[in-house]
Amino acid sequence: MSGFERTAEPITRTQIVRFAGATGDFNPIHHDEAFALAAGQPGVFAMGQLQAAMLASMVAEWLGAENIVGYGVRFRDRVWPGDRLVLSGEVTEEADGLRACELKARREADGALVLTGWARARI
Repeated sequence: MSGFERTAEPITRTQIVRFAGATGDFNPIHHDEAFALAAGQPGVFAMGQLQAAMLASMVAEWLGAENIVGYGVRFRDRVWPGDRLVLSGEVTEEADGLRACELKARREADGALVLTGWARARI
């Protein structure tokens, strides 16, 4: 139970649009190339909550959804269509019936940290 590391499938534009529909986040910077370019971006990019949801899914698998009592993230960098993320978690402390965990998501291609976080779960 010391930790996990998994590489996700590449982020797709379809995945971004589906996530927008599921969450109601229709900011055009995430799906409209012309809008993103006009806003000074090199193209569309995934909403941070997509990476947070991907990591949360891995954490729930790892620790058991029924055991999780807290989860939080901090966004560090953008994620672009085609990026593959390496999702990881490590137990940093076990005390008082709880497990404290450090979480990370890195871009596989350049190792850039795109998201950090934490989770707490019952032992």
